[in-house]
Amino acid sequence: MFADLFNFQRPSPRYEQAFVEAVDVRSITAPDPKVERLILICWVLIAIKHVAVIWTVYHYHIPFHQLWVNAPTWLLAAVATGIYYYNHRRI
Repeated sequence: MFADLFNFQRPSPRYEQAFVEAVDVRSITAPDPKVERLILICWVLIAIKHVAVIWTVYHYHIPFHQLWVNAPTWLLAAVATGIYYYNHRRI
């Protein structure tokens, strides 16, 4: 960052060629069935975890609400799933 602090010469022509001249935009790809199956498996595992946490909190009388564990898990999974489907939406 400070390499050219005291170098007041004009930049070389090669420096100006380093900038982006064009951007290639690709079309949106279709969702991969294997990834969709993995997402479904992860949601099933999240549901099992939610049931296990709820049972554990009530059975052992743990002094906090089960949503302190389940809500962040559900929220992050929903955001990740939403981002995936937004980036691979069908046209």
